[in-house]
Amino acid sequence: MDTVNEWVLAGGDVLWTWIVLPVVVILGVYFTARSGVVQFRLIPEMFRTLTDKTPRDAAGVPQSVSAFQAFTISAASRVGVGNIAGVGTAIAIGGPGAIFWMWLMAFVGGASSFVESTLGQLFKVRDRDGFRGGPAYYMERGLRARWMGILFAIVLIVCFPFAFSSLQANTISATVTSTISPDGAPGWVAWAVGLVLAALTGLVVFGGVRRIASVTQAVVPLMALLYLLLGLVIVAMNITRLPEVFASIFTEAFGFNEVVGATLGMIVLTGVKRGMFSNEAGLGSAPNAGASAAVTHPVKQGLVQTLGVYFDTFLICSITAFIILVSNPDLENATRGIGLTQNAIVSNLGAWSSIVLSIIIFLLAFSSILGNYYYGESNIEFITRRRSVLSVYRVLVVVAIFVGSVASSDLIWNTADGIMGIMALINLVAIALLSGVAFRLLRDYTRQRRSGRNPVFTRALLPDVGGIECWEDELSVTGPLDLATLRHEAEKHRDHLHESREQH
Repeated sequence: MDTVNEWVLAGGDVLWTWIVLPVVVILGVYFTARSGVVQFRLIPEMFRTLTDKTPRDAAGVPQSVSAFQAFTISAASRVGVGNIAGVGTAIAIGGPGAIFWMWLMAFVGGASSFVESTLGQLFKVRDRDGFRGGPAYYMERGLRARWMGILFAIVLIVCFPFAFSSLQANTISATVTSTISPDGAPGWVAWAVGLVLAALTGLVVFGGVRRIASVTQAVVPLMALLYLLLGLVIVAMNITRLPEVFASIFTEAFGFNEVVGATLGMIVLTGVKRGMFSNEAGLGSAPNAGASAAVTHPVKQGLVQTLGVYFDTFLICSITAFIILVSNPDLENATRGIGLTQNAIVSNLGAWSSIVLSIIIFLLAFSSILGNYYYGESNIEFITRRRSVLSVYRVLVVVAIFVGSVASSDLIWNTADGIMGIMALINLVAIALLSGVAFRLLRDYTRQRRSGRNPVFTRALLPDVGGIECWEDELSVTGPLDLATLRHEAEKHRDHLHESREQH
């Protein structure tokens, strides 16, 4: 098993160092420049569109999940092991400087996230629950390359509902085990955790996307808030060390880290890999959630999912980094994964906090498993619509959760890294080829906002772009509008015309 782990680790390092990392950086900078730094310029719009009302059909039923629910589905996948165990691993390997590169790549990656989620919305299709879409769909419909979509779908299915969800389950198992007995709990504990987790997963995933959305919109904000409060208390207790922590993050980002012996290349690579695992910017996962939302313009979900990147990295990942670094850990002998974070919390707050952390990790990681499952389901349906295949997939996901609870964490981490690199590479090539369409949509959105209108997109606005199934006309996009809404829109338009006349 050790030989397999070393082989997987070596292959993953080569892939990330020489292929994925350069592509991620170059495209992120290109998208940032082409979009006019959309990830910074339209931050107020991100918050506004997050609370958009969901368009309804003639019967008054929401057309699909809301913008906020789509945000929580993607946040459910983002906020989990990567934020707590992944940040601990990044610091153990690359030192405090790895956090700087996580921050920088979150900002640059925000532009990539905007492009991919905007394209996911544009090329979405209708299904029994509302809408579905993602990279596989824009590869088939935008690039006319179904083979590429199938390849991406297969890699995503292996990566998220199996490798990543196994990792989430493994972290839950490790946390519960160490909480019960820091010196090592009986072997049956991990098996019991695996059985309970698999059963809970089965109860939710067999209920469809709306049940997943209802669970994640309740769990994710509550647990994220609780974890932030826990972190803020620890930072407040060690507030005098905060300037030193910030200094170490920035100074060690560019030089040799004498504590962990990490070279600059290792620091950068670790920060980028752990950052992409956590916030998923450019990875091709979030567009699957973003495409499920019923919104009036594709750019709205592009903005919402970019906000998701910031929420994940600048809030949740940062608080983990501060928890660890203000506790002044021994990085030379630090354990990777959840142990470093858990030890930092317990050393500050006492043994009781280990139980609280276990509950937070359980719920966040469980919500990640649900988000990962949905990504896989959307791509299973891209490959085939046979219900029997979907049923088999659900059973295999439940089995993977159980196996992940008792498997070796190092092998799961390294396998997930390698698969993630392949998946990111396929998606980045696709969004690079289709990015011009996303930037045209951005210009249309900006034009409508400047005219005082709530932006509405119809496919007639892109007559030269084929493969767009939805967005037929305004009625199909917005649904029937009530009289009060129509009157409000008319008054806004009249006021804008009056202001324009006065200016001229």
